[in-house]
Amino acid sequence: MTPMNARDRIPLLLEQLREEYPDARYELDWKTPLDLLVATILAAQCTDERVNRVTATLFPKYPTAQAYADAPTAELEEELKPTGFYRQKTKTVQATCRELVARFGGEVPATMAELTTLPGVARKTANVVLNTAFDIPSGIIVDTHVARLSGRIGLSKREKPEQIEEDLMKIVPKDQWTFFGPALVLHGRYTCVARKPKCGECRMSEFCPKEGV
Repeated sequence: MTPMNARDRIPLLLEQLREEYPDARYELDWKTPLDLLVATILAAQCTDERVNRVTATLFPKYPTAQAYADAPTAELEEELKPTGFYRQKTKTVQATCRELVARFGGEVPATMAELTTLPGVARKTANVVLNTAFDIPSGIIVDTHVARLSGRIGLSKREKPEQIEEDLMKIVPKDQWTFFGPALVLHGRYTCVARKPKCGECRMSEFCPKEGV
């Protein structure tokens, strides 16, 4: 097969991802944009499954930004403990929610510029919220899975998430951004895993250069 460049792979990749993950979504549970923002903060260095177990009781108890802002710190720390790094996460959640109350009427803003002014919210977290809660193609979610697959599939040779996102945004059609990120996350989580990727089960194997595998 003639070697393909990154841009040529995208239509094939999107086609296969659509077949494999037609309803691709980020796997954090949420009902409101605030829920999703908090869950994404908690998901740092923690599995989505564990976060979902914690938020099943957390979200009903803290339905608003004001509720998080007013919560006794020690009490919130205890509730976030299973997610790891709970002291820092508690600090970030409360600082973020206080900013939401002070500057945005307690609502989660729906722009990248505003979201990234919040404590602990960088492009990846903002993209999760904007892509998933608001269906806004603000960019492409680049987590550890997307970063790894972007290199393996030959879509980017760079290592920093922001740089990988820049490369992906140049070759993935904008109207596909909100699907592409979550779908690639799922593919990296269940098929193109970090160790011993399941190339024999992968729909993309035929055109994937398997960089580093």
